[in-house]
Amino acid sequence: MTITALSFTLLFVIVTMLVSAWKKLGLERDIAVGTVRAAVQLLAVGYILQFVFQAEHPLLLVLIIALMIVIASHNAAKRGKGVRGVFWRIALAIAMTEGLLMAVLLGLGIVDATAQYVIPLSGMAIGNAMIVAGLFVNHLNREVESHRAEIETLLSLGATARQAIRIRLKQAVKFSMIPTIDGMKTVGLVQLPGMMTGMIVAGADPVEAVRYQILIVFAFSCSAAVMSMLLSGLIYRLWFTDELNVRLPGGNKG
Repeated sequence: MTITALSFTLLFVIVTMLVSAWKKLGLERDIAVGTVRAAVQLLAVGYILQFVFQAEHPLLLVLIIALMIVIASHNAAKRGKGVRGVFWRIALAIAMTEGLLMAVLLGLGIVDATAQYVIPLSGMAIGNAMIVAGLFVNHLNREVESHRAEIETLLSLGATARQAIRIRLKQAVKFSMIPTIDGMKTVGLVQLPGMMTGMIVAGADPVEAVRYQILIVFAFSCSAAVMSMLLSGLIYRLWFTDELNVRLPGGNKG
C-alpha cells in the first residue's frame, strides 16, 4: 500500500468526526487523539519489529514479550481498581499462559522459533489473555459485591475463603470465556479474522491462511481456559482480609 493510498483512509476518520459533530456527541477531540496515537504507535511498532526481525537476538525477543505482558496486565488490572495486588497476579497468570502456549507451539514444531512467528503469535495470545483477565476481574467484583451476604454467611458457617467464593469464581470463569467461545462459533461465517485476512491481502494462499487461523482459534480457546483457571486460583484471596472478612474494592470490609 502506498502512502497516498494510506492517506485516503483518513476519510473514515473525517466521516466519524463529522457524525460526532452532527449528533453533538462531543467525541471529535477523542477521535482525533486516538487517530494520532494509533498511527504513531503502529508506525513505531513497525520500525521496532523490523529491527528485531533483522537482529534475531533472543534478549530483544524476551524484552518485547515482557513489555507486552506488563502493558496488558496494567490494562486488565484497571478492571479491578481498588483490589490491592491484582496487577502482579494478572501479570503472573498472563506470563504462565504465554509460556505454556509458546512451549507447545515451539516444542512440537508447529511454528518456527523465530521473532517473525513468536512476536505476532505472542501479541495475539497476550491480548486475548488481557481481555479474559479484564472480564474475569470485573465480573468477580460484581459477583462478590452482589452476593456479599451469601459469602459472609458461608464464612460464618465455617467455610474457607475458597469454598465461600467458589460459585462466584465459577461464574467469573464462564463470563470471561464468553467472547472466545462466541468467536469460535462465528469465525469464518460472521467475521474473517485479522490474521487470515492480512495473509490473504498480502497474497498468501487462502487455504494456508485458514490453517494459521485455525491454529490461532484453537490456541486462544486453550489460553482463555488456562488464563481464567489460573486467575481463579491466584486472585480470589484478594477479596478477603486476613480475618476472612469480605473486602470490596476501595477497602470496604464486611
